[in-house]
Amino acid sequence: MTSNVLAILLILVTFVYRMAPKEQKRKHATKNTDKTEVQIMSEPRHNMVAYLDPQDKLTEFNEITRFLHESRINAITHQTPVYKKLIKAFWDLANVIEVDEKEVIHGKVNEPNVDVSVEILNTVLQLRDDPDAPYFVPIICQHGCLLWMKCVNDILGGKINKAWIPLRYKFLLHILIQCLSNKRSGYDMASNDLVGRMVALVLNKPFSISKYIFASMKETLGRTGVGGSKF
Repeated sequence: MTSNVLAILLILVTFVYRMAPKEQKRKHATKNTDKTEVQIMSEPRHNMVAYLDPQDKLTEFNEITRFLHESRINAITHQTPVYKKLIKAFWDLANVIEVDEKEVIHGKVNEPNVDVSVEILNTVLQLRDDPDAPYFVPIICQHGCLLWMKCVNDILGGKINKAWIPLRYKFLLHILIQCLSNKRSGYDMASNDLVGRMVALVLNKPFSISKYIFASMKETLGRTGVGGSKF
């Protein structure tokens, strides 16, 4: 297995992590407790998966799901097997090095070396990023977009709760938190950088998602102390 193939595997399972709900036998519910899937998805506890509704059963989300499939982050629509041992092996030895004056995250999986760079992320995830595009959106632009989205709470704070925005945008932000960030808990709140990424997609602004993911991977490398596992 070549380094590029391993890099593809590691990148996809680390930052493009989603699953569809498994088919389960449903218990007969009473009239008052029989909730629709849309209602269930809107509940505060629904933070477990990024659900892209492959069968288009949730008509309320058709528009935003179609947007996701057609957007630059269409890699999140692909199912990807998760190889825990390979991911852990990579993170156990990963460190940042310079190759040809560019930063690279260097690791090892079994024997082969694996180097992950911004360019590899852009190519593997087919993000079509402009190499000169920034990976942040000015706060004032974020605030303007949140007002346009009819955000119902404090947009001036450091974080935004996805429950503060209408259901379609809440769903989009949920997908971004789950699939394209290195958060390991607290999936209701989105920091300014996460909100900036949503705004860039909604407004079709220049934004380098590959640079953002690379920066998140570097941040992961800095985790130390109790609960500071890189994996």
